[in-house]
Amino acid sequence: MATPQLLLRRAFSSSFLSSPFRRPPLHPARSFVPPRAAMASSAAPFHMVQIQRDDTTFDAYVVGKENAPGIVVLQEWWGVDYEIKNHAVHISQIGEGYRALIPDLYRGKVALDVAEAQHLMEGLDWPGAVKDIQASVKWLKANGSPKVGVTGYCMGGALSIASGVSVPEVDAVVAFYGTPPSELADASKAQAPIQAHFGELDSFVGFADVTAAKSLEEKLKSSGVPHEVHIYPGCSHAFMNTSPEAVKRRKEMGLTDENQAAIDLAWSRFSTWMGRFLGSA
Repeated sequence: MATPQLLLRRAFSSSFLSSPFRRPPLHPARSFVPPRAAMASSAAPFHMVQIQRDDTTFDAYVVGKENAPGIVVLQEWWGVDYEIKNHAVHISQIGEGYRALIPDLYRGKVALDVAEAQHLMEGLDWPGAVKDIQASVKWLKANGSPKVGVTGYCMGGALSIASGVSVPEVDAVVAFYGTPPSELADASKAQAPIQAHFGELDSFVGFADVTAAKSLEEKLKSSGVPHEVHIYPGCSHAFMNTSPEAVKRRKEMGLTDENQAAIDLAWSRFSTWMGRFLGSA
């Protein structure tokens, strides 16, 4: 049976991993120190907590109102960098406010380039990451959040759908441009309401392209859970990333589309979905 890592490598090999920006991965991956501008863009009143599950402990970064509905925010393949923190801050300020929590799935490592991101993602214990998500959801519920949703981007998008299948404590999911391999989670067995967003031009075949999006939609139909799958014309992978640093990184990888109207629409749909299933703060 193919592992999630192998299946995702196949999907990614048709896209960024063959780009001229690829170089041999470093072992171990270096810790990322963001440039001053990036640090400024993600500056926010995060506080770090430690969460334990099974025989491991991991760091998580929390922002937002105490006792508000919670949302676990899952990283892209880069790790816990400035952009995922930007997303968490934005989410914490939607509507009457949410308590956003970012679990550090890579245990402190953040990639500097595509090759390192590939190396970190391939080395991830995917079933273990789902357990990290479950522990994060439980932490939020034990610390004042009456309901908790999960959202994620790219790799985190796939994991958020997996949590909607495998983690009964999840109350709602919003996934961006990522689907889990069936070996990790069968979306036809989803337990939580799932909303998913994809770019029409996404080239991650079988992972985040239009074919993957439509396949996910068919599986969700058979699951019987409330669901929505949205495809955004003219948008490619990671279209929600809008900070100057993230835009520069996307352009270096050949992703030149910028569509603020699509981004605004996706956030509006996110807000409506989470408000519907998590309630207001």
